[in-house]
Amino acid sequence: RFLAPGVAERLLEARAAIDLRYADEPPYVTVGAPRDPRSQVWFRTQGKLDDDGDIPRPLLDICLVTYVSDMTLLDSILLAHGRGGWAVGDVVGASLDHAMWFHRPLRADEWLLYDQESPTAQGGRGLGQGRIFTADGQLAASVIQEGVIRVPR
Repeated sequence: RFLAPGVAERLLEARAAIDLRYADEPPYVTVGAPRDPRSQVWFRTQGKLDDDGDIPRPLLDICLVTYVSDMTLLDSILLAHGRGGWAVGDVVGASLDHAMWFHRPLRADEWLLYDQESPTAQGGRGLGQGRIFTADGQLAASVIQEGVIRVPR
């Protein structure tokens, strides 16, 4: 009811274009018990990207990785509180700010490891930190995100 017609469908379609796999147990598996506020996710696009498309390839890769960087980073904050994720229960959250630094070229259609953690979470806010590595272990991007979270009492 808050989105313009067709927006939700386009968002779901965009999310389906990303192959996202947790390295360990996904956050939504063990709800109720606090866990280490860390997670790792491998991701890539579902298919190969066109090197000769309308958008220059390096820019397309940066845009896609930026999109993915927001999908799971704040999950690490929920883990510390024993919550399973945004789609589990009635947890409400929003990003307050999100910053990225790109250190070297990367390709969104090749496997990238997103290492995420939350060094602090209290008072309805939390900080998520992430590092995105290429498959050969090189640090390609760094991410910081602060979020607000409302968990029912």
